[in-house]
Amino acid sequence: MRKGILSLTTAAAVMTLGLTACGSDGATTAAPSDAASSGSASAPAAVAGKVGVILPDSKSSARWETADRKYLEEAFKAAGVAYDIQNAQGDKTQFQTIADQMITNGATVLMIVNLDSGTGKAVLDKAKAQGVATIDYDRLTLNGGASYYVSFDNTKVGTLQGEGLVKCLTDKKADKPIIAELNGSPTDNNATLFKNGYDGVLKPKYDAKEYVAGPDQSVPDWDNAQAGTIFEQMLTEQPKIAGVLAANDGLGNAAIAVLKKNSLNGKVPVTGQDATVQGLQNILAGDQCMTVYKAIKKEADAASALAIGLAKGEKPTAPATVKDTESGADVPAVLLDPQPIFFDSVKDVVADGFVTKDELCTGEFAAKCTEAGIQ
Repeated sequence: MRKGILSLTTAAAVMTLGLTACGSDGATTAAPSDAASSGSASAPAAVAGKVGVILPDSKSSARWETADRKYLEEAFKAAGVAYDIQNAQGDKTQFQTIADQMITNGATVLMIVNLDSGTGKAVLDKAKAQGVATIDYDRLTLNGGASYYVSFDNTKVGTLQGEGLVKCLTDKKADKPIIAELNGSPTDNNATLFKNGYDGVLKPKYDAKEYVAGPDQSVPDWDNAQAGTIFEQMLTEQPKIAGVLAANDGLGNAAIAVLKKNSLNGKVPVTGQDATVQGLQNILAGDQCMTVYKAIKKEADAASALAIGLAKGEKPTAPATVKDTESGADVPAVLLDPQPIFFDSVKDVVADGFVTKDELCTGEFAAKCTEAGIQ
């Protein structure tokens, strides 16, 4: 795949929008205010198109509601674009219902984070049949045919996780450690890419007999409760597990909870992803060895730039393509670089504004924050 720098620009003038929040699914809708519609000096002219965004859930990761929603809303407001952001809360039927409603209510652009490629494809097919432009956000819908795809280089995310685990095991001078792999959902293409990345690091270690391949299992729907059950079974079957490649912070925390019950936390390195407050606190406590920080604002800004351009009737260009492994199509893409985070670089996530010191450095973590150089 080719990578480059996103060459899209959007208007960033400050504007006022009328907001209505409703529904247990966390829906947020907005339309340009009267001032925006009349083209007054205090706001940009209203854009004729409307953007619909479907987020996947709030259970697998806190990011969808605390970061993605916020940054997308900010971008759409600033550009004077009407929008509707809803969360399917992990319900595939609700996901399709939300999409139908958005299309019926005049969405000209539909941005989705699919729950699986089958459901995502059905939604994208319906949208395209109605002339609605489509964007796969964060997760590629296999055989979905979206107009654009915006995400991080997810194979690189996995590579960083694998390299991070190797670093942590090396620091502990581990000798032929048994590695457990706690993978993401088998229906999420990103989970496949993450695994490709970290297996690319770990398999040579297994082949060289430096590491021992232990239990290796996927977690349906990224469900953290199931992850805890799965890892408890892993540890029961193989009590000498010495390293855990957990695909995100939620799965990592589930493993850490089990390790704590067995007085193994801090002794067995655990990876993560997403740089959540919980994951960063686990790193500060010494229970998690690393996470992968994905600057969600950059991802949201790239996706919103595409959506805003499409809502204006433009045909934006993307700097890369990604091969859809099912259809064989090259999907125009924006791919961003992830960053590994260890104890001494937690401060970088705070400095970037992704989490605040007040959120992170509570109670017992205050002293650890000082030790980690968090200002």
